[in-house]
Amino acid sequence: MASQVVQLKHLGKVTFSQNQRSKNIKLSVKPDKTVLVSFPFFVSAKEAMAFVVKNEGWILTQQEKMQARNTHIKHGTEIETKLHTIQIVQGEKNHIKRSDTNITISVTDFNSDESMAFIDDKVTAVYRAEAKRLLPVRLSQLANQFGFKYNKVSIRNNRRNWGSCSSKNNISLNLQMMKLPVKLIDYILLHELVHTEIKNHGPKFWERLNQITNGKARELSREVKKYSTYTL
Repeated sequence: MASQVVQLKHLGKVTFSQNQRSKNIKLSVKPDKTVLVSFPFFVSAKEAMAFVVKNEGWILTQQEKMQARNTHIKHGTEIETKLHTIQIVQGEKNHIKRSDTNITISVTDFNSDESMAFIDDKVTAVYRAEAKRLLPVRLSQLANQFGFKYNKVSIRNNRRNWGSCSSKNNISLNLQMMKLPVKLIDYILLHELVHTEIKNHGPKFWERLNQITNGKARELSREVKKYSTYTL
C-alpha cells in the first residue's frame, strides 16, 4: 500500500492510501480529526482528491463531531460499559491499568490530539472485547427464539452503520453497539436477522420486524437514531 499525506486548507491533514483490496474510495476521520482516504489502484490520485473535495461537507461534520466528543472528556470522566467501569484521569504518561472490572486510562494532556486518540483507542478496545464476548451469543439466542438462520457473524468498527447482513446471510455487527441500551442492541440484532429473510426495507420487512418487537419497530428505529457512533 502506498500512502501520501497532504495538508488541505479546510480539512487539515489528509492521508491518501492505495489499497489493492479496496473496491471503491473510502473516507474515515480519526479521533485527532485526521482524514483517511483509501482507494483502489485503478483510481488515480486526482480522482481520489476530487472525491475528498466532493465530500468536504461530510468530512467537516465528522471533524466537528470529533471535536465535540473531545471537549466532554476530562479528568474524572467515567464510562460505564456492559462489563466494565472505565475512569479517565490525568497522569504523568498515557497509560492504561486494569483491575477486574475496573479500567483506568491515564493521559498527560486533555487538550492533546495524541491523548484523545489514545483514549479512543483504549475505550474502543474495551468495546471490541465486550462485543466479541456478548453479541454473537445474543444473536444466536434471538435467532433460535424467532426461527432465523444466518451464516457467519463478525465484529467490526464502523462509524456509518450499526450492522449489516450480506446476500449470503453473513451478519456484521458494529462494536459501537455496545454503547447502546440493551433493548436497542436487541433491536439491531433483530433488524439484521430479518434481513436474512427480506433484503430490503419495504413494507414486508417492517411487518416482520414488528411481529418480533411487539409492534415497536419504528419506535425503536427512531430511538437508535438518537445515538451516535462518535460519542464515547
